Amino acid sequence: MTTAADITQTSPASRTGKIARVALVGDRSPHVTSHVRIPLLLDALASRDALVVDAYWIPTADAEAWVASGSLARFDGVWVLPGSPYASEAGALAAIRVAREEGIPFLGTCGGFQHTLLEYARSVCGLTAVAHAENDPGAEDMLIAPLACSLVGHQGLVRAEPGSLAESVLGAERSMEHYHCNYGPEPRHLPALAEHGLRLSGHDEDGQVRIAELPRHPFFLATLFQPELSGDGTRPHPIVRAFAAAAVEHAASRADSHAGPAAAQ
Repeated sequence: MTTAADITQTSPASRTGKIARVALVGDRSPHVTSHVRIPLLLDALASRDALVVDAYWIPTADAEAWVASGSLARFDGVWVLPGSPYASEAGALAAIRVAREEGIPFLGTCGGFQHTLLEYARSVCGLTAVAHAENDPGAEDMLIAPLACSLVGHQGLVRAEPGSLAESVLGAERSMEHYHCNYGPEPRHLPALAEHGLRLSGHDEDGQVRIAELPRHPFFLATLFQPELSGDGTRPHPIVRAFAAAAVEHAASRADSHAGPAAAQ
């Protein structure tokens, strides 16, 4: 099991004076472009935005053990990264569930988006039999199915719903985003997710869901596109920046809550 930081930022203190510990849940590979981008993004967040992140890579095969020990719940942010099929679907789902239930800032991109919908459908909506076609191609009830047209290497326009977290973070109703995926949500199950509180807050030009978020959560956002692929990595995408800011704020709030009793003595 991973026990030490794989990437540690040593840049000057963040805007709140706190460093956020963020779990990067995924099966790290030099062949996954988004994984290679992560160190650049962390450096840019510290130097450009004064958001200092201490990032720990946690393989999906280890994630369940981190959850069972309570260690994952002590992070200030959880980012479930691209790179599916994951070594452990159960590990990815466990990490998502902890972030959702414990109010930990969460970001899921590409495979992280797909598994966010899967976790919510099974845990909240009671759709326990739904499956991901990449993980279980023989399943009878698919929530995540092959896309009619592959989005590998594709760029496309995304529209964020007015008043949504996605719109607030993006700073605009429309944005051009980068994809690298072959799977997406099966439309017939989406009403159940929405009825149970998941906001499907971003769509492509054909009306297909591309962003999901959880209202009344400190920060819970998942995108089928990969914001980490925006630009050359020296200017973090607004979604990555907002996630880091939420994690730093979580770290500051946690430190304040621990300092409170001591200060009162």
